[in-house]
Formats: sequence, C-alpha cells, structure tokens
Amino acid sequence: MDMTWLQAVVLGFVQGLTEFLPVSSSGHLRIVSAIWFGDDAGASFTAVTQLGTEAAVLVYFFTKIVQIVRAWFIGMSNVIRGMIRKEPAGDQGLDYRMGWYVIIGTIPIGVLGLLFKDQIRSGARNLWLTASMLILFSLVILLAEKFATQRRAMDEMTARDAVIMGLAQCLALVPGVSRSGATSSAGLFLGLERRAAVELSFLLAIPAVTASGLFSLPDAFTSDGVGLQASGPQLLVATVIAFVVGYASVAWLLNFVAKHSLNWFVGYRIALGVIVLGLLTTGVVSAT
Repeated sequence: MDMTWLQAVVLGFVQGLTEFLPVSSSGHLRIVSAIWFGDDAGASFTAVTQLGTEAAVLVYFFTKIVQIVRAWFIGMSNVIRGMIRKEPAGDQGLDYRMGWYVIIGTIPIGVLGLLFKDQIRSGARNLWLTASMLILFSLVILLAEKFATQRRAMDEMTARDAVIMGLAQCLALVPGVSRSGATSSAGLFLGLERRAAVELSFLLAIPAVTASGLFSLPDAFTSDGVGLQASGPQLLVATVIAFVVGYASVAWLLNFVAKHSLNWFVGYRIALGVIVLGLLTTGVVSAT
C-alpha cells in the first residue's frame, strides 16, 4: 500500500518528537501506523527518518563533536608517536577519551544489528511485544532513578561505562524499549549524573543510527508488498520534519533532565502500553 502525504508528515513529526525522549520512537511509529493508518510504516522508513533526528544531534552538538573528533585524531597521532619513540603518551584529555567511548560503545549494536537484521524487520515489530516492552522497560527506568547516585560527572566516565551503555543500546533494536531510555538508565545505574548519561546516550546514537539509516536506504525504495510504501519525496519530507522537530526535542530534553527525573515519562509509557494491549485484545488493531 502506498503511503499518503498525510501519513508521511504525521510519521515524520512523531519520529522527531519521540526519538530523544525515553518513550521509544520506533515503538511510536509502529503504534501510530497501526492505529491511525491500519498498517506498518516498516523498519526501513523508521531507520531512514532517524537520519533526520541524528542530523539534529549533529547540529546541536556540532562544536562538541568537532572537539571530540579533533582531539581523537591528535591523541592518536600522539600515541603512535609515543610508540615509535617508546615514550608514554600520557593523558590525552576527556575529548580524546570520549571519541574512544563512542567507538567502543557502538560496536555491540553494530554487530547485533547485522546478525538479527531479519528478525528486527519482522518478528520484533509485533505490537504485542512493543506494548509489553513499553510497560516492562518502564520498571527499569524507575529502578534506575531509584538507585541513581549521580555522583560521577562527564569527566569521570570510563571505558567500562561506554561498554555497558553500548550493550544497553542494543535493547533499542526492539521497538518499545527506547534507545535513550536504555542507555540513560544504564548510565544512571553506573552512578553518572543524569545530564552526563543523556549526553553520552545521544553521542552513542550518532554512528549507530546513521549507519542503520544509510544501510536501510535501498530497502526503503523497494516494495515487498507489505506495509506502507513511501516515495522518495515523502521520505525526504518526513526526514526533514523529523530534523526540525528533533532539534527542538534535543534542546528541551537536556534542559528537562537537568532538573527532573526520567520518571516523568514512566506513567505515559505504561498508559500507552496498556491502551495498545487493550486494542489488541479487542481486535481493534492487528499485532502484525
């Protein structure tokens, strides 16, 4: 079934609004597609429109990202020079370490995303699973906030933090979990300050989501007769809308988490999950 322009606009807005909130953007796209349009926009549409929200992160954190990339290359040259001269390179600074944290934290989701590509595009999009994850992972967020000490700032992060948060990011392959919710909760469990955990969560998502979106581009233009099929212009418009709305969402969320806990989103997640389960039970919407 061909996607309409209204559907493309609505789904682009939903993607931009929910990508950075701990409520699962992929889950919302799946639910909105099913309830409003009676079909599934598909994993490829989701992945491609996420390029818009990641572009928003790149713009918002542009200065910081440039600092990290520059520091990483300078630090690596210092390390190599030290190895040649058989001299210790010393501490290369936080930005250099952050570059490595993003790299090693991205590896787990890259590997699992490739290994389970087919399952992610099919069985993982079942609405029973999505609704259940919305509810169950809310409990994880509650526990993370309950036991959060927030004793460690950004400059106290370690490679261990990056690995654990990277592993947590893999949970976002299942719609309903939430990438930001999973990684931020992992950061809170590790004792990181909430804003530091959320910032690293955003940085970790950049290579993973960008690679996923680019990898899914060919599939987005190939019709298999299943779900809503968007045209090239519709994908472009939806992605641009996701960028604009996503940029506003990034700024709002970072300011919000500096003063409030993630528990504010838990009630919404549970309510939405219960509503979807009710619609599935009564046969109002289909699970597939």
